[in-house]
Amino acid sequence: MTPPATPDVTPDPPPAPREEPFTPREELAAAQERLVRALVAGDEPPPGFDAARVAVAARALLNKRAGEVARSWPRMAAAYGGRWAPVFADWAAGTPSRGSWLDGWEFARSRRAHLPPAAVAELAGCEAHWSYRPDGPPRRRRVAIGRLPGGVIVQVFGRAAVVRPRRPQVPR
Repeated sequence: MTPPATPDVTPDPPPAPREEPFTPREELAAAQERLVRALVAGDEPPPGFDAARVAVAARALLNKRAGEVARSWPRMAAAYGGRWAPVFADWAAGTPSRGSWLDGWEFARSRRAHLPPAAVAELAGCEAHWSYRPDGPPRRRRVAIGRLPGGVIVQVFGRAAVVRPRRPQVPR
């Protein structure tokens, strides 16, 4: 059996530069786009906006994002305590959001060497169940082993167990 024929598709040429002025609606849309980039990507605010107020709003959005990640990664946020929101917001300021769960995972991966023990355990549990992919959604693992402080986590077909070495018995 032969595959169906594919039509010959040629890309459209790039649009020619506009000679007529933008309509008020297009100007408003462009200003809104610049404002959103200023709030979430750190770009300069559009003309007519107070840069200090835009910076305050951008920081508030980063703190909101930290709260959303804390709901997805509760042990990690609790391990940081009151430092969670500022530490996460400083990291997130230069990182586009991929959703609260992936943001937390990327944060933990980027700070793996400096994570509190509870956060290391939460990260190990996540990585035992999921395979990280920076360019796409994570994939569920069938079998995995991950290191924990003082032990390992073993996951087989969705069931995980923490294995810690036995402490030597001291004779009485």
